[in-house]
Amino acid sequence: MPQRVVIIDYGMGNLFSVRHAFAALGAKARVAGSRRGLKGCDGLVLPGVGAFGDAMRELEKRDLIAPIRDFVRTGRPFLGICLGMQLLLDTSEESPGVDGLGLVAGSVRRFGRRLKCPHIGWNKIEAVQGQALFAGVKRPLYAYFCHSYFVVPKKAGVAIGWTRYGGRFASVVRDANVYGVQFHPEKSQETGLRLLENFLRRC
Repeated sequence: MPQRVVIIDYGMGNLFSVRHAFAALGAKARVAGSRRGLKGCDGLVLPGVGAFGDAMRELEKRDLIAPIRDFVRTGRPFLGICLGMQLLLDTSEESPGVDGLGLVAGSVRRFGRRLKCPHIGWNKIEAVQGQALFAGVKRPLYAYFCHSYFVVPKKAGVAIGWTRYGGRFASVVRDANVYGVQFHPEKSQETGLRLLENFLRRC
């Protein structure tokens, strides 16, 4: 189990609930909001609530975009949670003209106007078989969501978990060492903790 997990603080995340969840698993998770603070960790986590454009501006203001991309290039595991997952993509309908981190090719779209937004509450995840992130997770797999936008990856096979709300959307992604979950694992009880534990095992 890794001893150094850094949770990125850019002013738009549920930082302490996420840190508490990792601490419950025995990981020495700390919160950092500077380039220097991201150094020397085994795994990096980007939580987030709020708007895509605001989040990217905050990351840029804190000079965190380049360090995040540099970390991913090392091959160490990176996890985006909720808005943090959406920031992994290239663009979002929420903030036209604003570039995302570009760590997962694709875009972020809004749910149809006929659906109640945000999509909030517990919902089922259809997990792709054989993925280490879901090892030991009890089925059926349910998690807690709160979002109005969803990711659309370009590459086949990047989506490893699917959820239905109106239509079917990618709720879990993996591209090499980059992982993203649209739901809140820190609020998803036993299921969420097991997923975070499996992420730690990738570190």
